[in-house]
Amino acid sequence: MTNTVQQLEDLREKLIADPEVILEDKDLMRALVSANEAQMGSNIIDLRGIAMERLEARLDRLEDTHRSVIAAAYENLAGTNQVHRAILRMLDPAEFENFLRDLDGEVAEILGVDCVRLVLESVQNENDPAVKRLGDVLNVAEPGFIETYLTDGKRSTSRQVTLRQIKPDSDVIYGEACDWIRSEAALKLDFGNGRLPGMLVMGAEDPHHFKPNQGTDLLTFFAGVFERAMRRWLS
Repeated sequence: MTNTVQQLEDLREKLIADPEVILEDKDLMRALVSANEAQMGSNIIDLRGIAMERLEARLDRLEDTHRSVIAAAYENLAGTNQVHRAILRMLDPAEFENFLRDLDGEVAEILGVDCVRLVLESVQNENDPAVKRLGDVLNVAEPGFIETYLTDGKRSTSRQVTLRQIKPDSDVIYGEACDWIRSEAALKLDFGNGRLPGMLVMGAEDPHHFKPNQGTDLLTFFAGVFERAMRRWLS
């Protein structure tokens, strides 16, 4: 019994010397407030306790918001670094064919997508040997194809970046990959006056990789860099 009394006395002295030990412990503070309310009885309303509960709930919400903002900031930073690395890799090749082949190679790998396709509108025959050499990366389509593809044939104007979940009903763009592509980012490209438009398509097997409610700032920036690189090659 003597040891117990001494331990309680030692604990009391420590808490008096350093009260923040209690103040920083949410569970302990909640227990003390509850004990105080129980001692006052059910006929007395403790406004201070109610205020504390509200402040605690508000603090929890602020902490959740803070964690969400930090997580979003890290994710955005990671995405920015990813796009910058892909752009640097895209600008490395000294020949046009290597430039296009890298799109579905290292550039796609850096961006974390399963395939990349470039669609160019042209009156040129798609069976041209120069087109065939590039395999599945480059597709040549008739004028007007890109706008129809981006708007699903509806009477609306397409955006520069279109994110959507998709199940391709043909192999026109993705070739054999159309069997497993479930989401895509389609970037509309402007190559300048007098030139037909183009489209860069990034496909993913994960149906949640690209969704309409995602931000498009980084992909818009990537599309702008790609347009300028293509204008250089087309010149």
